[in-house]
Amino acid sequence: MRELFDEAYGHSPLDPREASRKSSTTPLRKRFYESAGVAETADGFGVVLDGKAVRTPGKRLLGAPVRELAEVMAAEWAAQVDVIDPLSMPVTRLANSTIDGVADDVAAVRDDIVKYFDTDLLFYRASFPEQLIARQAEHWNPVLRWTADDLGAHFILAEGVMHVKQPEPALQAVRQALPETPWAVAAMHVVTTITGSALLALALYRKARTADQVWTAAHVDEDWNSQQWGADDEVVQRRAQRRRDFDAAVRVLAAVPG
Repeated sequence: MRELFDEAYGHSPLDPREASRKSSTTPLRKRFYESAGVAETADGFGVVLDGKAVRTPGKRLLGAPVRELAEVMAAEWAAQVDVIDPLSMPVTRLANSTIDGVADDVAAVRDDIVKYFDTDLLFYRASFPEQLIARQAEHWNPVLRWTADDLGAHFILAEGVMHVKQPEPALQAVRQALPETPWAVAAMHVVTTITGSALLALALYRKARTADQVWTAAHVDEDWNSQQWGADDEVVQRRAQRRRDFDAAVRVLAAVPG
């Protein structure tokens, strides 16, 4: 069972888009177990198949600190039919990443999130057309007002993609607001990479914005372009997969303390 994720994802990369790319040419394994369940462990709750513990690609026990998440993972395994498709198991993949990658170096993953703050999606605005400018302001400005009012972080906006150096006090304020536990950091990293915005991920983590609000804000430009020119099937499919990974991260953030 461990090899299933080895083949598809190497050592559980945090970026689900990279996982999706690598898995596209990987043959799917046949289902080899009758039942999936949850068993209490010394560290929380583990996933078991036919009563046997599941292990991560790093050969560690697959589980979670809260029963809710372990039950979600068990349900993902139980939902597999003839073959096992890791792309349909987003919480399991996030758990693998957390256990094998993040738990041993939380600080490095937090630092990776911090890098997004300096070039955050929300800072760079369109110069035209007026409708897109208004839509960006509608969905992005509330997040920036929240960072200013609640965190004391005041950022500089710019038109286009030319990099603008952000004030160090603002960057320091949002750094200090990040979570510190492995599961919360891993989930926030996934939201950050999917949305392209650490500020949106932070607003979600701090419950300043809902998951749907964050998702809509992250796709303002994409939705605008689709409305103007239409969206092809491949774009729609990729977005659906991103949404599954996003929802898995949201679920983790809601279930575990930061």
